[in-house]
Amino acid sequence: MSASGDKTLKVWDLDSGLALRTLEGHSASVNGVAVTPDGKRAVSASGDKTLKVWDLDRGVALRTLEGHSASVNGVAVTPDGKRAVSASWDKTLKVWDLDRGVALLTLEGHSASVNGVAVTPDGKRAVSASEDKTLKVWDLDRGAPLATFTSDGASYSCAFINDHKIQTAPLPIDELY
Repeated sequence: MSASGDKTLKVWDLDSGLALRTLEGHSASVNGVAVTPDGKRAVSASGDKTLKVWDLDRGVALRTLEGHSASVNGVAVTPDGKRAVSASWDKTLKVWDLDRGVALLTLEGHSASVNGVAVTPDGKRAVSASEDKTLKVWDLDRGAPLATFTSDGASYSCAFINDHKIQTAPLPIDELY
């Protein structure tokens, strides 16, 4: 899948390189997308301040998630496919119940735009990358910050290597807690 500045998402065939389906429904650029582990749904993050949950078999939006007050920059889905975590220019992250379409938690603590988010393989924690030159690790059940790491510049993306190691440019942060 790909997200685009033309307000659409595309589902691609990797063998042929052809777009199988175009998903339309956002009113601004689509800044990120994550697919559930079963491959049946996708969650898109948009400059229109919303996320959409998509049925990939039918190519339709199942629901729109509203709650951010600024552009949504990134999204990650938990390994069980039940929750998503969104990152926004409003300096927050939100944890969403994908089946009910409601925000379960708002994670606050960054002093600038949150650009990226990743979830651990066990689904218990998330890491956020921010313009404020920090990465924050969050407990997704309690909504509590677990650790903060300062970098030399703004962070735009992040990933977990495993449950206790984050990758960000240029070097991984080892054994966090």
